[in-house]
Amino acid sequence: LRDGGEEGELAPALTIEETVPFGLDVSGYLLTNLSSSILAGKSKSHGLVLITFSRSPSFYLQLLKKGIIVTSIRILDCYTDPLGWIDQPKCVSDLKRLFSSIIEAGRELVGDGKTPFCVAIDSVNELLRRSSMPLVSGLLTDLRSHAQVSSIYWSLNTDLHQDKVTNALEYISTMKANLEPENLFLVHQDFGRGRFHVRFKLRKGRVRVMSEEYHVDQSGINFATKSLLPKVQFNLQLSEKERVEKEKVVLPFEHQDDGKSLDIYDGRRSLVDKGGEIIYFRDSDDEHPDSDEDPDDDLDI
Repeated sequence: LRDGGEEGELAPALTIEETVPFGLDVSGYLLTNLSSSILAGKSKSHGLVLITFSRSPSFYLQLLKKGIIVTSIRILDCYTDPLGWIDQPKCVSDLKRLFSSIIEAGRELVGDGKTPFCVAIDSVNELLRRSSMPLVSGLLTDLRSHAQVSSIYWSLNTDLHQDKVTNALEYISTMKANLEPENLFLVHQDFGRGRFHVRFKLRKGRVRVMSEEYHVDQSGINFATKSLLPKVQFNLQLSEKERVEKEKVVLPFEHQDDGKSLDIYDGRRSLVDKGGEIIYFRDSDDEHPDSDEDPDDDLDI
């Protein structure tokens, strides 16, 4: 996840498409690595605001160490009471209020200055259920436009929405990630292994695609970069026999000194002098013979 943008551009945004059961595992994997980078000072962000819709805060408290939560992460609980029935300020029906709560939580971590923080939404499906696509898109764009937000990512279950919704979220994203499981069309499906694809929109308009292998076990989801180029070994050294055979090869453009003069036809002399001639037959009597006169000489242009 590219963390931080250039002056005057929106913050990078990543959409994680959940097409298999392990889409949330990708979000958790990214969350733990991003929080570790923040603690180690390897990220431009100094904190992370996590908005939970699909899993309870206790799940993420168990996923992450408690020390990380206290020092670098704030969790907005939209899982327990998404509609605000218990008077919670982070309800999904008021996206302007949700935006203010996210910014307020980020400033509690890093202050009111220019210190940046990340925003993570574990799932936007609940937002799309309760609000229209333009309002959800507006919320995400406002977060990307905020001066202190350095990057943002969210998960989306594409099976629950029409293509126009998925395409709209992809449009406002600079990155898209999805899982492609092995044996997708087999009766006994094995979703625990497959390929992980990420598409990047570069600043100059080009698109770069990265592909990795993934597998899921008891420890979670794991990734391994797989080279797209075949492993081929080249031997650039020639043996003595190979060198001799190579020198015997006569190339077409080489002039061999066999005692005979070399005469190359350059296309400007008649082949009659060489013992041959070209004979041309007209297809019909209506075809005019070659003439030095310009056939378009009478045109008034």
